[in-house]
Amino acid sequence: MKDVQSQTDMRRIPLKHVGIKNLRWPVILKDKEQGEQHSVATISLAVDLPHEIRGTHMSRFVECMQTVGAISPTGLEEVLDKLKEHLQAEKAFIQMEFPYFIYKTSPVTGQRAPMDLNCVLTAEKKDEFKLRIMAEVPVQTLCPCSKEISDYGAHNQRALAWIEIEADGLVWIEELAEMADAGASAPVYSLLKRPDEKFVTEKAYDNPRFVEDAVREIALRLEADKRIKWYEVTVESIESIHNHNAFACVEKGWQARLLNLMNITLYMKLPRWGCTLPALAFLRPKAELFP
Repeated sequence: MKDVQSQTDMRRIPLKHVGIKNLRWPVILKDKEQGEQHSVATISLAVDLPHEIRGTHMSRFVECMQTVGAISPTGLEEVLDKLKEHLQAEKAFIQMEFPYFIYKTSPVTGQRAPMDLNCVLTAEKKDEFKLRIMAEVPVQTLCPCSKEISDYGAHNQRALAWIEIEADGLVWIEELAEMADAGASAPVYSLLKRPDEKFVTEKAYDNPRFVEDAVREIALRLEADKRIKWYEVTVESIESIHNHNAFACVEKGWQARLLNLMNITLYMKLPRWGCTLPALAFLRPKAELFP
């Protein structure tokens, strides 16, 4: 049969990603307490496509997954290698989104119940294998300003903390959840009795935090962990008295990249300004100015 996908394309436009998405697939995950946890992931798979090839062979993505079976994070590099080989690509990508269950114990009565976290693993490989993990953790925030100006009470609400990391070594999803809880006004639980509810609401009241506070507190804990080489944290409060949400975000190294971009942008404008590159030294990151 004629191989239409392999026809030569004359438009000379390489494609960053081509592939399939919304593929449901069984996954096996490491569980800090139970050892192993089974889940179902929604998976996206992609490769790059050279400018001279018209299309990729979509069926081969599922064929590669089929040879692996139920996938685990430790098997992602094998999947990427198979994609590169069977699709003759230089670079391959995979993203899997899945629910992961942790067990939390209520603070007073000791009631233990599972709570689901939405998690995403993103991996890519050209020459080097790269992996990121993201956990979405529900937490609670209580507004410091509302507490300060009110005769009694303060508005509080459920919030979501998204923590995405690159790490050298294993970092448990449970650890990311603990960092989110510690950075917020109070944790969120699946099961609370009345004594627990009293404890949690009073804890939040005694520990008011803006989303800015929460995101910084989480970042401090990530910075202190030597395994974590990159992170991005976003905290979003589902505001209880406002018709909008509030959010804050931080990424490790974002300022250095911004300054480098400013350097490049200004350097491109130098002929019109008539100045020299040393005049822009103040824009470089301190690591470059003071080695």
